[in-house]
Amino acid sequence: METRAITAEVKAGPRMSDPGVLVPELAEVSAALFKATGNRTVPRSTISLLQLRAGQIVGNTYLTVLHTGFLRKAGESDERITAVSSWQDSPYFTGPERAALALVEAVLQPSAHGERVSDQLFAQVAEHYDEKALATLMIAIGQVNFFISIALIAKPVPGRGFTDPWE
Repeated sequence: METRAITAEVKAGPRMSDPGVLVPELAEVSAALFKATGNRTVPRSTISLLQLRAGQIVGNTYLTVLHTGFLRKAGESDERITAVSSWQDSPYFTGPERAALALVEAVLQPSAHGERVSDQLFAQVAEHYDEKALATLMIAIGQVNFFISIALIAKPVPGRGFTDPWE
């Protein structure tokens, strides 16, 4: 059995400069995605819950801290925020929230049984959301996926980001 050493790498700042400064058009993309997901067909809290789960799935502390902060600012309880990682057996989520969390998991995790988003899962999600809300969920998952690559590659400092003056 191979043993791997556990080491702590502490770095004062991100790996690279702020992509928003390097490519200013990123602000427009970000604003458009935020506007598209803010059309009120899906509660902002549900979107933040699924985006927190996405950060957990990909193992990215920056996104996990970011979306935890958004949920706290929105007044979500620590119980609900903490339970996102084990939502399947948690009593804290509604049917629509469970459907959104199941959908983001299906999109981000490989399936041993073929299609990631099965017809059965789609039907379960569609029981809670109309077509515009389903499109909004797709955009919200795409939005977090867009920022997953930035978070994993550029590695902003969790809780601070790229341009925090305390870095």
